[in-house]
Amino acid sequence: MRPKGVIVNAITFARLPLVFAWAVLAVCQELAPESGGSLALALSACVAMLLAGLTDAWDGALARKWGVVSALGKMADPLMDKVFYIVAFPTLLWQILHQGGEGSGAHALAMLAFTVLYMLRDTWVTFMRAVGAMFGADVAAMWLGKVRTALSFPGAGWVYAYLCFNGMFPEMPAAWRQAWLASCFVVEGLLFALTLWSLWTYTAAYMPYLRRALERK
Repeated sequence: MRPKGVIVNAITFARLPLVFAWAVLAVCQELAPESGGSLALALSACVAMLLAGLTDAWDGALARKWGVVSALGKMADPLMDKVFYIVAFPTLLWQILHQGGEGSGAHALAMLAFTVLYMLRDTWVTFMRAVGAMFGADVAAMWLGKVRTALSFPGAGWVYAYLCFNGMFPEMPAAWRQAWLASCFVVEGLLFALTLWSLWTYTAAYMPYLRRALERK
């Protein structure tokens, strides 16, 4: 493999340790909100989340710029995205439940529905792509899937920032807290809608291949 290809794949796989680093830092910060190092933990977690998101933007862009797009990269990139979802959203759900407080029940329920939908969508799309591949279909990611993924990183970061600073600064004015929480519901609702739209789009695109597979003897 060419050196530039190695660099691109390294950026892609860097998402794995970065998202786990974020989860560990976020949990540690949540469990010790009164410690002198809580702000340092919070900022470190935010940096890890930011870098994880940037790897998603950089790897594909560099691969196309350098002409090193590979079959491995096409498989590894969505895999790393799925790892991000599997780690990030349940961690955020735990953080919501751990903090409790006003609105936490509704927020936890929304995050649970959000997480389940994300997992179901990705599992179903992976299955439909595999069926399509049986008949030589183009299984590259659709633009809507790319948009959803691109928005998932800042969306998760926004929700984490709310939970992080909500726990660190209990004296935050109630109006600010409620407005920030409301914005989290908006972000989650937008991503929920995009995920449903993406699920429908992929299903419609690959349904003919599924029918052909069902008709096989």
